Amino acid sequence: MATTLTVWKFASATGADEALRTLEELQREKLIEVHDGAIVAWPEGAKKPKTHQLHSLTGAGALGGAFWGLLFGLLFFVPLLGAAVGAGIGALTGSLADVGIDDGFIARAKEKITPGTSALFLLTSDATLDRVHERFAGQRAELLSTNLSNEQEAKLRDVFAA
Repeated sequence: MATTLTVWKFASATGADEALRTLEELQREKLIEVHDGAIVAWPEGAKKPKTHQLHSLTGAGALGGAFWGLLFGLLFFVPLLGAAVGAGIGALTGSLADVGIDDGFIARAKEKITPGTSALFLLTSDATLDRVHERFAGQRAELLSTNLSNEQEAKLRDVFAA
């Protein structure tokens, strides 16, 4: 089972929540398996986004709250850290790079996830892409990041462009 990490950006603060309802249906029908995920919603006028892990869809989650906390801290909150803590964070961010979350990813996500938008971060496997495509027709999303091959990524982009 190959797992895929994808990040989708929606043009509204509620777009990711709407996509989540579709994902829940797809998972119930065994057309995709969601191992973990999180949503970022940034309402217009808010100083910072709201984030939450997808416990309802994934149970405990494969990556855990610490992963999402670190990722969203890097993306949106950037706390001032002492040198010792900074070194520990450096090691953790090195492991994030192993799954495609590097400085480029962080920069793109910071640029794209802004007030008035939302994003869905997913760790999935066993997706039946044609059936997923049918269900997401009309839900316009921009693929920010994936660890899929170029060919797989192109197919996934087509799914959400329709």
